[in-house]
Amino acid sequence: MQQLSRPARRAVLVVHVAVSVSWLGLALGLLTLGITGYTTGSPEMTTVAYRAMKVFGDWLVLPIAFASLVSGLVLSLGTAWGLARHRWVLVKFWLTLVTVLLSVFSLRPGINHLAAAGTPVPDISLVVAPAVATATYLFVTAISVLKPWGPTARGSRLRQAQSAEARASRARKSGIKGAGVR
Repeated sequence: MQQLSRPARRAVLVVHVAVSVSWLGLALGLLTLGITGYTTGSPEMTTVAYRAMKVFGDWLVLPIAFASLVSGLVLSLGTAWGLARHRWVLVKFWLTLVTVLLSVFSLRPGINHLAAAGTPVPDISLVVAPAVATATYLFVTAISVLKPWGPTARGSRLRQAQSAEARASRARKSGIKGAGVR
């Protein structure tokens, strides 16, 4: 993919950060509602909590999850970070993909099932799923800021090739023959 221009990169970065933070906030909201539904002694409050989770699940979970995934892919493929050049980018991509799939195939169906029940029985899975999601999003946020683990093998090869090209270019400009090529 062609490198993004600076204004385009900045715009996509703002979108990515905004939807990613929104996804974290949404997970915290779902966790709060899940805890409320599970711990309250009131069947009415359990019903209200699970129905509120359904509203969030129906209207926000998938659009925000997909926006985070797509904007992250655009950033990784449209910048020097690349998708397979740094371990932290790969880890972030796979964790995001897994959480999107879990949202689609596990979280939303579970919420829909309990919200449709006349008087739902408190279900620990609607506490565990948002808790795991929240922990995952916090971890992904941390690695986005800290950028640990260094380059992948592919990233190291690309970096060495770019360094050799840069040395050869400098040598050509200075008039030294054979410099920079090993």
